[in-house]
Amino acid sequence: MRDCDRTILRVMVFWGMFFAGWTARVDGQEKIDPVQITLSADNVLVTQNLLSLVHAPEVMDEIGIPRAERGVLEEFLRTVDGEWWRGRIRPAAEHRKTIERLEAKLAQFLNDTFGVHVIKRLRQLEWQSQGVRALVRPEVAGYMQVTTKQFEELELLFTVTEEIRKRAMAKPGQLDEKAAGKLATALEEEPKKVIALLTGAQRERLGKLIGKPFDTSKLKRIFPLAPELVSSEEWVNQPVKLEELRGKVVLLHFYAFQCGNCKKNFPIYQRWQRELASSGVQVIGIQSPETSAERDPERVRRDARENGFEFPVLIDTEMKNWDAWGNTMWPTVYVIDKRGYIRLWWQGELNWDGATGDKQIEDLVAELLVEDTTKPESQSKN
Repeated sequence: MRDCDRTILRVMVFWGMFFAGWTARVDGQEKIDPVQITLSADNVLVTQNLLSLVHAPEVMDEIGIPRAERGVLEEFLRTVDGEWWRGRIRPAAEHRKTIERLEAKLAQFLNDTFGVHVIKRLRQLEWQSQGVRALVRPEVAGYMQVTTKQFEELELLFTVTEEIRKRAMAKPGQLDEKAAGKLATALEEEPKKVIALLTGAQRERLGKLIGKPFDTSKLKRIFPLAPELVSSEEWVNQPVKLEELRGKVVLLHFYAFQCGNCKKNFPIYQRWQRELASSGVQVIGIQSPETSAERDPERVRRDARENGFEFPVLIDTEMKNWDAWGNTMWPTVYVIDKRGYIRLWWQGELNWDGATGDKQIEDLVAELLVEDTTKPESQSKN
């Protein structure tokens, strides 16, 4: 995972600067049903952040879910996280429709289980995380009394920015630096231009709508709970289950033993097992075959012995875990925290062309190891 994957929640923290003086007066959602206003998948100018937000412990604190009841929330998240996670590899339009459906399910669950005040505050955090783009959501535009002319100008402004984004990222894996510079400028100018479009009364009304400012840009736990392993009769070393590893940080990697790129990572996996196991880190390999030889369990075992793998390796001859995780590349490494949440993933060689994937993972592991899961999550270093 690169830094750009985290930008979904790092948008437009200008809310606090512009509206802090108004937020304490009125709740601002009197005429909006927080359960029924799920963002339409067709509204592509606005990011879908609700699922990411609700996974963060700071958000759980803010919306009023007691620690003692978070197990109930996590049980629900397990019913939607797999589909949400696998959807990331689907076409964008299809993925957005999936998220729309899952967000609606989440909103109804929170309302029914914890009360309307919880989903009400979560909606405010969602609007804040979406920044000025939230103004083209129907319920926000309606509450704000946005005129037809204003709405058209907002859509045009955001559409132009998205066109610049497409040019900047036209080629997979390559960034057009000139277009990227224009994109950075456009994103910086968006809030200023939007504020200029609003009347004073609308600005005050917006402040009432979004509630107390909450900085979503620093949230770290914004990805799903890791899917449980689809077990196999074939393992190298002792079989494991992720559920049994709660309290440990897990470094899980997909590989194929004849894959050249995978082999470049093998010494790093061995080093992690050797140096980090005693600190509470568990390395797990999932051998996902690409060739006929890699479907032979005995050849997988022999190769694992030759490479000195002392960690568990699940021999996934039918690629069931590959599918369950929505994996797309050999090799891929996932970092899973002590509560079972995915916190980072890295595709490809960890040190390809000067990359420092191993160092980034090791730095994160150091942070995760000191997180105290015995205390209320708001007191952890998460």
